[in-house]
Amino acid sequence: MAPDEEGASISTEPRINDRIRVPEVRLVGPEGEQIGVVAIDDALRMAGEYDLDLVEVAPDARPPVCKIMDFGKFKYESAQKAREARKNQTHIVVKEMKLRPKIDPHDYETKKSHVMRFLKAGDKVKITIMFRGREQSRPELGYRLLQRLAEDVAEMGTVEFAPKQDGRNMVMVIGPLRGSVKPRVVAESTASISRPAATVSSDDAESA
Repeated sequence: MAPDEEGASISTEPRINDRIRVPEVRLVGPEGEQIGVVAIDDALRMAGEYDLDLVEVAPDARPPVCKIMDFGKFKYESAQKAREARKNQTHIVVKEMKLRPKIDPHDYETKKSHVMRFLKAGDKVKITIMFRGREQSRPELGYRLLQRLAEDVAEMGTVEFAPKQDGRNMVMVIGPLRGSVKPRVVAESTASISRPAATVSSDDAESA
């Protein structure tokens, strides 16, 4: 909406009481009962008799729909519901693990343990096979390695994105088994449900 003359944004809250400037409204009582179409003055008078507010709940209707309610209580309950909805969102993190096609057994076991730890924590894992030089002519090496890894961690995760060649790399994504782990809960200030992949390099894996 356009700002007013003083530069402040127009409120997005519903209009209440004497801010409702229409000749008549379709009125809903405090218990949800349908009262019908009444003059705005009559609707305001009835709200005053209940010692409650007249709140415009459907401004685009013809005539607008208004309900008699405690507006302060309504705002509080709405804020509580929105807060609970944010708390219940799940935050899926994508980790990345990089491997070479001709990885030695010790390095493989180390990388596999990292993948299993990520899956146990509820994170997805992007597995990247990096080909160099002549290795690029042997994509089947990377494919077999990814298949082996998927089978080795099958108790913790399942393949969500099948192995696919991506330039000089081959990529596969494994996600945690649904129900076997509990994803992290977002903080109330978190706006999105994902964040960029965190990469674990070969050096990181060795030092872990």
